[in-house]
Amino acid sequence: MLPKYTKNKKIMRVIVGMSGGIDSSVSAALLKYGRFLPAGRQVDVVGVMAKFGNSGENDSEKNARLVAKQIDIPFYIVNLEKEFKKKVIDYFLKEYKAGNTPNPCVVCNKEIKFGLLMEKALKMGGDFIATGHYARIDNGKLLKGKNRGKDQSYFLCQLSQKQLNKILFPVGGYTKSEVRKLAKKFDLPFAEISESQEVCFVQNTTNEFLKKYLKTKPGKIVDKNGRVLGEHNGLWFYTIGQRRGIEVQQGPWYVVDKDLKKNVLIISKNEKDLLKKELIVKNVNWVSGKEPILCQGSGRQVKLPLSVKVKIRYKSEESEAIIYKSKDKTYKIIFKKPQKSITSGQSAVFYKKDELLGGGIIDKIE
Repeated sequence: MLPKYTKNKKIMRVIVGMSGGIDSSVSAALLKYGRFLPAGRQVDVVGVMAKFGNSGENDSEKNARLVAKQIDIPFYIVNLEKEFKKKVIDYFLKEYKAGNTPNPCVVCNKEIKFGLLMEKALKMGGDFIATGHYARIDNGKLLKGKNRGKDQSYFLCQLSQKQLNKILFPVGGYTKSEVRKLAKKFDLPFAEISESQEVCFVQNTTNEFLKKYLKTKPGKIVDKNGRVLGEHNGLWFYTIGQRRGIEVQQGPWYVVDKDLKKNVLIISKNEKDLLKKELIVKNVNWVSGKEPILCQGSGRQVKLPLSVKVKIRYKSEESEAIIYKSKDKTYKIIFKKPQKSITSGQSAVFYKKDELLGGGIIDKIE
């Protein structure tokens, strides 16, 4: 059970979501030692770890407890196993079964970390919740983290103003190397800890995880001309752009499309067949709460369609594109240059310089 606190208006209470990793640990230390908030501001720091299973204490929990003890803050566990399964894992499996390739981290941030966990933090009397994300918030704007190679703003594209107003990102203004130096300076017990995996509930490979929950559904593998080349075990075991694991000889082959109605996997030897210029995005969230109105160089205010930069997956480069609004509440994105392996189910995220304007789910590729 999480404790209930009596509110003290003179003291800011910050609940830190601790994963046991270096980033959230340094975030807690920065808050505890007055290195993040304005000087002289009294801060009460509390560590909380969300657990998504009933197993005993693991290494992450041990690390988090060690750090909490080291910097002298209380530490609590909140079990969100049922909620995590329903909101994240079930969503993950449903999307794969529908032929998509989802990004569960985007959903987890919206529904779990800054949804249910934030609600519990506020009930504990928290004024803010802090995490170790490499991102920044400035006057309601969601900005990229200073460390471009580690920037995690992409995963936060579904957050609202209500959520942003209660969030702190203490390490967002640091590079990874600076965070490691801070861990040593604060004498944290695991300054050289390795990076955490991207999808926390997938222990080995995605396909191994899917095989536990989704049955095989054999179908034909064909080329773009419809020539049958082999057989697959289920479309959910493949994603657009995939090259490995296609059991067809005389490769390399690339997955270029999936026909869900006919249960057919379409492959090609020509890598150029993966290039597309247009896509449709659904469930778009604008971080400001409304469609953006941007000022161009002349000072002229511009509404949609807008020229922005778009990321079609976390590890892809931003690319110049124009966003158009459709009549059915979806948005069309047309890229200046063709993009490789655009995949339904992934998040398309829109940027203007350092600011994340919004993002949605890729629904169709045209």
